[in-house]
Amino acid sequence: MADTEQAPASVPEAAAAAVLDALNATDANGTEALNATAKFVASPEGTALAYGSLVFMALLPIFFGALRSVHCSKSKELGENDYDSGFRNASDMPETITSRDAARFPIIASCTLFGLYLFFKVFSQEYINLLLSVYFFGLGVLALSHTMSPLMSRIFPDSFSNKQFQLLFTQGSDETKEEIVNYEFDTKNLVCLLISTVVGVWYLLKKHWIANNLFGLAFALNGVELLHLNNVSTGCILLGGLFVYDVFWVFGTNVMVTVARSFEAPIKLVFPQDLLERGLDASNFAMLGLGDIVIPGIFIALLLRFDVSLKKNSRTYFYSSFLAYIFGLGLTIFVMHTFKHAQPALLYLVPACVGFPVVVALIRGELAELFRYEETPPEDTDVKEDAETEKKDQ
Repeated sequence: MADTEQAPASVPEAAAAAVLDALNATDANGTEALNATAKFVASPEGTALAYGSLVFMALLPIFFGALRSVHCSKSKELGENDYDSGFRNASDMPETITSRDAARFPIIASCTLFGLYLFFKVFSQEYINLLLSVYFFGLGVLALSHTMSPLMSRIFPDSFSNKQFQLLFTQGSDETKEEIVNYEFDTKNLVCLLISTVVGVWYLLKKHWIANNLFGLAFALNGVELLHLNNVSTGCILLGGLFVYDVFWVFGTNVMVTVARSFEAPIKLVFPQDLLERGLDASNFAMLGLGDIVIPGIFIALLLRFDVSLKKNSRTYFYSSFLAYIFGLGLTIFVMHTFKHAQPALLYLVPACVGFPVVVALIRGELAELFRYEETPPEDTDVKEDAETEKKDQ
């Protein structure tokens, strides 16, 4: 969600929904001043800087998350073929989204969004946001730590004493012993966790927009890296469903806007339009919801993995979809400022991100190959899901 809001510097306006895609609306109805007697009018330079910065920040997790998703996919294939995958923990492994998941996701997102709407109507907004702040503090620390881990591995010299640790919780004994938690980490991970905790405390106490963005970027990058679509058809189902979901909740009701203005969590990127006038203490924010980044981002990452599978030393589909995302996001901002009305960003992003690669595939004569590309065969996925269901029943 892109938006402009006036708020105290310590409490920036948050975006909508616990589900990443619940933030996909754009609003530009002006900015209320704190005394309700005047309106802050952003300068052209401040507006350009804010939205330019949001676009740039949105591109970072998509680009780097897509690159990291290729490594995750290769490591997962090694593990499935009984080789060392390189994953020390289950949380590092990518989660595959099947067509069944994609079809259900808009329904689950709608229920979550409407549930939050009812919660904010019935219960105190202050206590709900307090619980959400603590919850996202924990998630943010882990997400930022995971994001920083590869960078720390390059920064520390080879002579650095990197000790290995293991956190293990079990229940039962002997033959009935069952693992509850089995997490492996090292000294570098502890350094990442310490830095992330400092950022988390900063966000928890001050709600500063820079701390918010650090967590937001970490969430987005992890989402693009670890959420894998199994094929292009599944991606089309997911994006198509969320396209309808986004248009309905933005144009059909006031639910998304209401939740957006009540929800306080680092699940959006913000940038102050009054930065030039007030510096780091600026408080008039433009914002972009993480759903507008992660949802198209996982589809773009899939196309990069398809490029790699072609083994042609070319990234045509990745770059075409990446440029399509820039075009779609720019069009969203343009329409928002032209009509001064809330806009569902996926209304513009979905046709662009799906349409551009399809046109490229038609031109190159690879459309059938594009839709045949499969990372995890549906049969294998269904067998795994049935096996998990049987275990739970037992």
